[in-house]
Amino acid sequence: MEKPTKLWNPYVAGAALGAVMLASFLIMGQGLGASGAANRLGIAAVNAMAPEHVSHNTYMKEAKEGGKSPLDNWLVFEVFGVFLGGLVAAYTGGRLKREIVRGPRVSITTRLILALSGGVLMGMAARLARGCTSGQALTGGALLSAGSFIFMFAVFGGAYALAYFLRKVWN
Repeated sequence: MEKPTKLWNPYVAGAALGAVMLASFLIMGQGLGASGAANRLGIAAVNAMAPEHVSHNTYMKEAKEGGKSPLDNWLVFEVFGVFLGGLVAAYTGGRLKREIVRGPRVSITTRLILALSGGVLMGMAARLARGCTSGQALTGGALLSAGSFIFMFAVFGGAYALAYFLRKVWN
């Protein structure tokens, strides 16, 4: 597998992310985050199969404010924009291709199972923490929230500690 060489300048990308964050606060009155959209997607799926369950569930029925669809929320459109932005970034960087990136000692099945497990774990943790990593780090950091800074130190510390045990798998 050849190594891609064209990368976005991290300073330009960081400035663009900051501009998007500022625009989000000015236009929507809220910061960025993704777990709310995933949550609404799940509620929409339950609503499609068992609408009576959503109507009687205190937590879920809040997503259907005034009889609207759970997907009728700005966070859903934000995540759609993130997906499109990722496609543009991959295309302009010459990285848009069908592949499963993995280490030399990791099978495709193992990689997919680990990715799915990690995603489910992060999604559950995001609901417990009342926000995803992007919401906690970007929005909470922009608001100078002490809890968000503690959260990010814990994320980076935990990732650094776990990397020690997984390094041989990926090399």
